[in-house]
Amino acid sequence: MSSALLSIENFLGGAGFDRGPWLAVGFAGGIGLWLGLANSWQWLALIAPCLGTALFSATMLRADGGFPWIRQSLLVMPLIVAAGCAVIWTKSGVMGAQPIERPIVALFTAELIGRVEQPAEGRIRLLLSTHDPQSERMMRVRVNLPIKQDSDAISEGAILRLKLRLMPPAAPMLPGGYDFARAAWFAGISATGSVLGSAEVIQAGQSSGWIKPLQRNLSAHVRSQISGSSGSIAAALASGDRGAIAESDETAMRDSGLTHLLSISGLHVSAVVAAAYFLAMRLLALWPWLALRVRLPLAAAGAGALAGISYTLLTGAEVPTIRSCIGAVLVLAALALGREPLSLRMLAVAAFLIMLLWPEAVAAPGFQMSFASVIAIVAFHGSAPVRHFLAPRDENWPMRGLRLLAMLLVTGIVIELALMPIGLFHFHRAGVYGALANVIAIPLTTFVSMPLVALALIFDVVGAGAPFWWMAGKSIDVLLGLAHWTAAQPGAVSLLPTMSRFTIALFVAGGLWLALWRGRVRLLGLLPVVVGLIAVMQLQPPDILISGDGRHVGITGESAGELLVLRDGSRSSFARENLTETAGMSGAVRTLAEWPNARCSRDFCALEMMRGGRQWRLLISRGRDQVEERALAAACDRADIVIADRWLPRSCKPAWIKADRRMLERSGGLALDLTHKKIRSVADTQGKHGWWREPVPYRKRITAPAQSPST
Repeated sequence: MSSALLSIENFLGGAGFDRGPWLAVGFAGGIGLWLGLANSWQWLALIAPCLGTALFSATMLRADGGFPWIRQSLLVMPLIVAAGCAVIWTKSGVMGAQPIERPIVALFTAELIGRVEQPAEGRIRLLLSTHDPQSERMMRVRVNLPIKQDSDAISEGAILRLKLRLMPPAAPMLPGGYDFARAAWFAGISATGSVLGSAEVIQAGQSSGWIKPLQRNLSAHVRSQISGSSGSIAAALASGDRGAIAESDETAMRDSGLTHLLSISGLHVSAVVAAAYFLAMRLLALWPWLALRVRLPLAAAGAGALAGISYTLLTGAEVPTIRSCIGAVLVLAALALGREPLSLRMLAVAAFLIMLLWPEAVAAPGFQMSFASVIAIVAFHGSAPVRHFLAPRDENWPMRGLRLLAMLLVTGIVIELALMPIGLFHFHRAGVYGALANVIAIPLTTFVSMPLVALALIFDVVGAGAPFWWMAGKSIDVLLGLAHWTAAQPGAVSLLPTMSRFTIALFVAGGLWLALWRGRVRLLGLLPVVVGLIAVMQLQPPDILISGDGRHVGITGESAGELLVLRDGSRSSFARENLTETAGMSGAVRTLAEWPNARCSRDFCALEMMRGGRQWRLLISRGRDQVEERALAAACDRADIVIADRWLPRSCKPAWIKADRRMLERSGGLALDLTHKKIRSVADTQGKHGWWREPVPYRKRITAPAQSPST
């Protein structure tokens, strides 16, 4: 035992690792464990052993003895993990917004807190503060108002009377889907929905804020100067307003790996801060009196910080932008103090600040992808081979340029490799050619498009901005052309069925080990990555997908390249996209009624499918009418699986599963693996967190005599 401890002690002592980043990893681990564990007893079961281990280590530290590295690790890491769990548990209890109990259609009087124009969607998104008629508590709701119903009087601070259709924030439609209910819980939103009819303004807005009106006016001004898609993207770069970007352009940017250029994040904030810093350095250096009396890096850092904070406020001060601003300010502080501006320790400090304020961000793809990309850059450029490759040497400028270009391309590939598992886990898709596209797109956006937009706004003061607007529009046209061309290439997008939490944890653990250790020991991080790759290669889509309301069903493996669906997706593109993404398919669908091997009546579809060496018989409800119980019971007796968006009588007894309204209210959406007879449900990953509410399936109306189920 002592020899093993000695080996670990020697390893920790000789590894030369930086402890700061690992503390941030432990804090994030505590947050992630709280999100993954089910209830308060399990959260306490995590915290208690951590505190006990830390107490035991603290007692050991008082005694004389060896193994200081082990004792420090056993003292600090358990405490930091427990702290992460406690922070998010506390925020959830204090800040979590209780969702409404059931759908509501009623007349409300509400104060308008915020609004976001989305002309590409034909709507205005309103954030309202009002009373919950079910409990009389104050709550925040987010609703959509048709853009044709908008008026200048509907502004922040206005008191409105309006008829609303409200729903509780939606849980994931399928296992592995986006959990909007969790995001709404921490954002303070209790319900979402739409405005029925027009909104009556009872009292005009008295808001004293000026940032939101300035942001909207700036966005409208940019779109008036550059027409079409280029103007929408220019408005996003200038003001953070993405509401006018067409869906086709959003899709092309996403599939080409360039979607990060549309949201104001690290790249944009860094570009603004860097431009302000270097411009301030050059201008202040022209004043000898000041240069001799003031440390110019400190003054330039102040100018850069002011520019970054102003840009963050102007573009809406969303969490990703604030996160990027914090990181940029820390870099400026390091420059002003003469320290290394971009290091893993600085990233650890930024991550701690963000996780203290927004611990729930740990589960968000934006947080994961932004920090993964920066960690990959810092770790890669800090490695000995890369430092040697980039070291100054006596060579002509073309060779120097080629080396830098090669390193830019390799860095892009490293970033893509770091981000691909995260993208596949959250979105079930990843752009394959993103590294190549970003080699052109990032310099184009940073050094051409954004400066041209800034110059155009400055010269608009004297009415001379037209040439700059024209050039900015052309540069963004090039960006859009690159995105559409890249997305259209064969194999541009990798699709994958839902990845398990264990698999993504392997990738994260391996990536962090590769990035945070030094020397050859970091290569041990390849082991979990290889295991994760093997798990990904063995992924198979579920045989049957069932939405939480029972109205949407997807069947894989029966029609080559197509997903069989119960209902036409023309009325619910959201449902269709969830089904195809979870199945890891391209989006081609065919309804069961159109498939020759299914037998469908107005109320039911019946089909058979071969899986795991046996025949499975399915009976799926598709109508709204009452069904004669004896006929239904006879049909259920001949089925292995029955799926319905209604309550089915107890006399309906299929051989394996009856996924009716009664079951789905408890389980949420389902994914069925028939070969191994496994069931995954949304409820399996929700536990007793406050945002989980049993889904409320569609309530049918009996309007006509029903047909007997077809079998």
